[in-house]
Amino acid sequence: MPQTPPFSAMFDSSGYNRNLYQSAEDSCGGLYYHDNNLLSGSLEALIQHLVPNVDYYPDRTYIFTFLLSSRLFMHPYELMAKVCHLCIEHQRLSDPNSDKNQIRKIAPKILQLLTEWTETFPYDFRDERMMRNLKDLAHRIASGEETYRKNVQQMIQCLIRKLAALTQYEEVLAKISSTSTDRLTVLKTKPQSIQRDIITVCSDPYTLAQQLTHIELERLNYIGPEEFVQAFVQKDPLDNDKSCYSERKKTRNLEAYVEWFNRLSYLVATEICMPVKKKHRARMIEYFIDVARECFNIGNFNSLMAIISGMNMSPVSRLKKTWAKVKTAKFDILEHQMDPSSNFYNYRTALRGAAQRSLTAHSSREKIVIPFFSLLIKDIYFLNEGCANRLPNGHVNFEKFWELAKQVSEFMTWKQVECPFERDRKILQYLLTVPVFSEDALYLASYESEGPENHIEKDRWKSLRSSLLGRV
Repeated sequence: MPQTPPFSAMFDSSGYNRNLYQSAEDSCGGLYYHDNNLLSGSLEALIQHLVPNVDYYPDRTYIFTFLLSSRLFMHPYELMAKVCHLCIEHQRLSDPNSDKNQIRKIAPKILQLLTEWTETFPYDFRDERMMRNLKDLAHRIASGEETYRKNVQQMIQCLIRKLAALTQYEEVLAKISSTSTDRLTVLKTKPQSIQRDIITVCSDPYTLAQQLTHIELERLNYIGPEEFVQAFVQKDPLDNDKSCYSERKKTRNLEAYVEWFNRLSYLVATEICMPVKKKHRARMIEYFIDVARECFNIGNFNSLMAIISGMNMSPVSRLKKTWAKVKTAKFDILEHQMDPSSNFYNYRTALRGAAQRSLTAHSSREKIVIPFFSLLIKDIYFLNEGCANRLPNGHVNFEKFWELAKQVSEFMTWKQVECPFERDRKILQYLLTVPVFSEDALYLASYESEGPENHIEKDRWKSLRSSLLGRV
């Protein structure tokens, strides 16, 4: 059975492979081409174009692009039902008298399409209707052929393993969030002198950057490509069927990743605001500057940006006496790299460099590219908002979806990288579970360290002491 090639192979250096060679059938089947590139088509014609026959198998870029974008128009289970129907009708798989030779020619192609779907969009198959259709079609293909039966079994077992791993991951996330407490609550019950800080847990900035990269890659790995599209589903095309609408909004892994970024920013700010002594706060800032620099060198731009965000939070940036003790030259360079001006020009240049290094890498270490995730989502959002899904004639605007697929497939390549660094459970546990300050608690800690500078700050300090500590 043909193996699914890696994602990087889907796109050539000039951009991506859009040359889906036109057959006579396509030109009159509701698909519109220009210079041999598929630009638009009716939804029905696009579905037909997805289904293989004896003489045709769809281009892999088309399979990915259509499976990714079709959910803006219909549920995956509806698409699967149509695909099954077309396969069964066209190839007469339901006819006991159908030509066995014909089935032998088409079966590997249908099986390959199902394999690509289950490998690239496994989360679609959490829906029982999807799984039912998959098993039904797969068993029709496999009946009477031992080789196909084995391949079908292998495909379904691999899918079940992926879904089980996802369930386990979600349970771990739920457990972490249910046990999280506010740092202030801990402080009230445990004096600061016996509390650990991050430097006592991990004194080496490079090691911490490696452990952050572990968390980033694990969380990236669980984000399904469809979550980028489902995040932007505007309205339910099915009348009154609210349950289906919420089902389409499954973006929990994407949201968990954004929450991790926020947690890391708050953890950085907490660790800086916690120490009572100015020199300890300054040391903590310098430590995080070194961690951020190591993240940059690794290609972990998401942790880098989370650390910079934490250090730029008002409760931290207002600590002028602390910052006066810090050698900030290294921090200035990092801030310059992540400067938002000119649409993050400097960062985008660095990201392109890391992506290039990844393509020619000889080791997993050089393959790592972890993008600043919020900006990636923003780019995809603006691409989605900037172009219509349908053209005035009702055709699906496929040119838009090529561009969307190009951005998402690059991410797919990055998320499949294995983390080459050794895991340190103690450090990972600390990063994921240690309590952090809320925004109010951060301000309170900041004012306690370096007193308020004006009436507004004084009033806020009094109010926070009263509400958080019960003191006047």
